Amino acid sequence: MRRQKTFSVLTLLEIITTAIWLMLPAYVPNTCAALVGGGTAIDFGKTFRDGRRILGDGKTYRGFVLGVLTGVVVGIGQNLVAPDIEYPVFATSALIFLPLGAMIGDLVKSFLKRRAGFEQGAPLPLIDQLDLVLGAWAFTYVFSHEWFVTNFTLWVMILVIIITPVLHIIVNIIGYKLGKKDVPW
Repeated sequence: MRRQKTFSVLTLLEIITTAIWLMLPAYVPNTCAALVGGGTAIDFGKTFRDGRRILGDGKTYRGFVLGVLTGVVVGIGQNLVAPDIEYPVFATSALIFLPLGAMIGDLVKSFLKRRAGFEQGAPLPLIDQLDLVLGAWAFTYVFSHEWFVTNFTLWVMILVIIITPVLHIIVNIIGYKLGKKDVPW
């Protein structure tokens, strides 16, 4: 008689750590952008046809570029240790498109929030936390398809959707306490 594999606490912890591992190059850019951003706004202070800012002062070239580069560097670092700890290695395209997609997802969310009348920094629960996930997944799915479907299993994706809002809130509270964010969300 065959024993069926049960879903254990150990299995859950393995999926959680794998989910965080796979998303780290996408998680890091927004935090980095908040810490080192500033300078010229991506929208150059311009307004859209609705009279509202296109993105707002919080979206800068320095934050965007350094955020993406930091995500790439984190992924390269992960690739250096991945074989030793038996975690997935990132394809070169995934190293680029996870952080790039995360940052573009954040820009799209900001654009849509401005169109909906939300001011910069105004909370939009779940959307504020999952924009980077959707952007990272969309870009990586398109530009690193084979790697994406191999590594982002259904359970990994479900756990990413569950843990990302929690991690996002924790990081934002820390940023707020350090004076790097104007609001704790």
